[in-house]
Amino acid sequence: MKRILLILTAGLLACCTAVAQRLPGGANPDHYALSVNMNFPNNTYDGEETIHLTLTKPSNTITLNAVEIDFHEVMVTAGAQTQTAKVSSDEKNEMATFTVAQQLPAGPATVHIKYTGHLNEKLRGFYLSTYKGRKYEVSQMESTDARVAFPCFDEPAYKATFDISAIVDKGDTAISNGEIVSDTPGPGDKHTIRFSTSPKMSSYLVALTIGDWKCGSDEVDGIKLNVCAVPGKENQTRFALDATKAILHYYNNYYAMKYPLPKLDQIAVPDFQAGAMENWGAIIYRERLLLIDDKTASVSAKQEVADVIAHEVAHQWFGDLVTMKWWDDIWLNEGFATWMTPHPVAQWKPEWMENQDVVDNTMRALNVDSVKNTRPIHQEAETRGEIESLFDGIAYDKTAAVLHMLEAYLGHDTFRAGVNLYLKEHAYGNATASDFWDAMTRSSKQPVDQIMPTFVMQPGAPFVGVEAKCEGGNTTLTLSQKRYLETPAAFSEPNDQIWQIPVCAKGVSETSPGKRECFLLTQRQQQFTLKGCSKFVFPDAGALGYYRFDYDAAALHQLGNAVEQVLTPEERMALVSNEWALMRIGKHSVGNYLALADQLKDTPGADLLSEFSRRLNFVNDHLVTDADRSQFQAWLHDAFSPMLQQLGYSARPSDTPEQKKKRSLLFLTLGNVAQDSAVIQQANTLVQQYMKDPTSVDPTLAGAVISVAARHGDAELYRQYKAQLQTVKSPQQYRQFLVALGEFPQQALIKQTLDSMLTPEVRAQDLYVLVYLLRYPTSQKATWDFMRQNFDEISKKTGGGLGGVGVFLEGAESFCSPQQASELKQFFDRHLLPGTEREQKETLESINGCVELRDQQQSRLAAWLKQNSGKANASAGGGSTVGAVR
Repeated sequence: MKRILLILTAGLLACCTAVAQRLPGGANPDHYALSVNMNFPNNTYDGEETIHLTLTKPSNTITLNAVEIDFHEVMVTAGAQTQTAKVSSDEKNEMATFTVAQQLPAGPATVHIKYTGHLNEKLRGFYLSTYKGRKYEVSQMESTDARVAFPCFDEPAYKATFDISAIVDKGDTAISNGEIVSDTPGPGDKHTIRFSTSPKMSSYLVALTIGDWKCGSDEVDGIKLNVCAVPGKENQTRFALDATKAILHYYNNYYAMKYPLPKLDQIAVPDFQAGAMENWGAIIYRERLLLIDDKTASVSAKQEVADVIAHEVAHQWFGDLVTMKWWDDIWLNEGFATWMTPHPVAQWKPEWMENQDVVDNTMRALNVDSVKNTRPIHQEAETRGEIESLFDGIAYDKTAAVLHMLEAYLGHDTFRAGVNLYLKEHAYGNATASDFWDAMTRSSKQPVDQIMPTFVMQPGAPFVGVEAKCEGGNTTLTLSQKRYLETPAAFSEPNDQIWQIPVCAKGVSETSPGKRECFLLTQRQQQFTLKGCSKFVFPDAGALGYYRFDYDAAALHQLGNAVEQVLTPEERMALVSNEWALMRIGKHSVGNYLALADQLKDTPGADLLSEFSRRLNFVNDHLVTDADRSQFQAWLHDAFSPMLQQLGYSARPSDTPEQKKKRSLLFLTLGNVAQDSAVIQQANTLVQQYMKDPTSVDPTLAGAVISVAARHGDAELYRQYKAQLQTVKSPQQYRQFLVALGEFPQQALIKQTLDSMLTPEVRAQDLYVLVYLLRYPTSQKATWDFMRQNFDEISKKTGGGLGGVGVFLEGAESFCSPQQASELKQFFDRHLLPGTEREQKETLESINGCVELRDQQQSRLAAWLKQNSGKANASAGGGSTVGAVR
């Protein structure tokens, strides 16, 4: 499942206080035969289901999962006897127990169920979606919502095969995991669609969508591909088909086991809570993550769609073919899919520089993992809320980062062999963390079973201290480790955690980029020998280490401009990101960071500049005072304006994706942070041009233009943006204008945007806009007040929990004052959000860390700006040799 925001997929956390405890056992499903008859006028459906199962011991009862199900009849057959069962529902634990008078013998049995289900508007189970007055049925089962759609053994270890049939209206079709094997008239004026038997799979992978879908089709490696959407959007499916062909072909060659189904359907639906869901053979997406209008889509939008497809198709192996035994190992699904994502996309589109996204992912994961209240990758979870909260940056980004580090340490081919052994041994079954690293250890003959538990079973990330000394023609490296925490006080506290860290280092000089050598740091402090002597040792060669690091700042400074030749672009990204981390713990200052990032901002690729831009927004919002703002803006203008002038405001036929992305980033930062008058004027002109003809402005620049114009816009422009929401053709354009409504500075317009959140104007899936409104300084207070006052309404609109959990926790991370921390704590005390207790502490810790950082660095920034404003490529100042290395 692809996340939208850090924990936005945890949308059902507060829907109930159900503990969703595990089933008592005693029965194992083998096969489901499920038929559903849709009744759109009443928003219900009639279900008829037969479960073939095996009883492990004699019993009078069978307990499975069911919630919001109206049972009509349950018949149980075992041996030669069929009995009518009494149904007892346990809504609190989301279970139903079938009790019969005569004891059932151990062995095969069947349960036949007739029931009515509800097409809810909570975006879970079988739910209702609408588009232009037309109703659609969509499914979303992960994590614990198959039980909302049909009675089942709704735990990942209970794998079974599925025969699914759908009785639908004329003019409608249905898509499910299997192929359509028959489509027959009746009953009445409906028709019945029957699908082929699914592979053996967990209940959360069942898919069924019903509506008047229109599809684009293709094939690859003998596998039929369909990308489907609502009528009128089928012309936006070509890009996804091309991407899927490249991605699936790559996976078929990478994995020893080829994709096992004869078809792969992908469906873009109007309403979807997550980003996408990897149902085996029938992947469901929200529209903007699958559909592309080639005339108006930016490079970033295309790359995002390709990445999401790669993620979901990777799940067909990691998650579908081999499934974690329980949700505490969800990282075996999500982390592996995230790790695998860049591999096929990089081969298909090398100009996108996916390898830089890998480094950026690692840096983001390290940021998430730098607080006390982070969690380990393997996390116990029992309740619905606890399970849903596991779909976070740790499961996705940290796991992927650790796997990339391990792959780099073992080597591509060795790692691949271990992955294939793991898949082979657990195909169509379930696996645990130890199953993975045991297979990797046997295959690689390396101590993976010693390395991985230190990253998987304990929280946090290590900090590697580095001392280098030239002795006898070689470099003696003294490496030490401790846990990295992002505040000086927390970092200095004693901590007994130890990791087994693959540390890769290289020695560089002005004329030599050095050679990468890797060592396994297993103790608090160890010595290693790096061949040769050099001017500077870079302790993250390849930029894939999952650790923060210290370095010899004076030695780096002596390299001067040569650093841009002897460190790869990815290594420069890691260096700049690590500089921010050193600043957070007080080892360096914010001026050191700004100077170093400024020097390296021309690094090939757009990811370093993108990260720099995000940090500049943070500095502008939280560290710059009103007295210093003009100096900060002047410094920004001098640093970024020449780059934008060189690129120009208009795209050129020869532009690379990198140049298009950089133009957009520079435009956005100069317009919204530096308040550059020339950029603002261009935005006002270009946005009018774009609204008249979207093809007249480079699509990659369009989002920046829309944002900058909104930040400096008026009520008339706001009205025009609202009108655009009714006429734009692509989901990406819709999102750009919707988010931009929150950027207008006038309080009356902010109120108008907030008021629309609870109306049909804004779909439940789009309430993530509130997160952006909480981030913008001009709208933060009004949004925070609105969300607190309307928590119940927001929660109800989203089916429970989305407004109270995902949006609140994600959005509140932009807070940076003791008052806001206090208000958030009061909110948490008033609203029970089951399963999110750790996330609440994490958010409050993040806010307090921001306050501490501001107190430490605000005066340092002011002094640095006085010395360096108006100077391009400024040095760190104050006589320091840290920061810029020129």
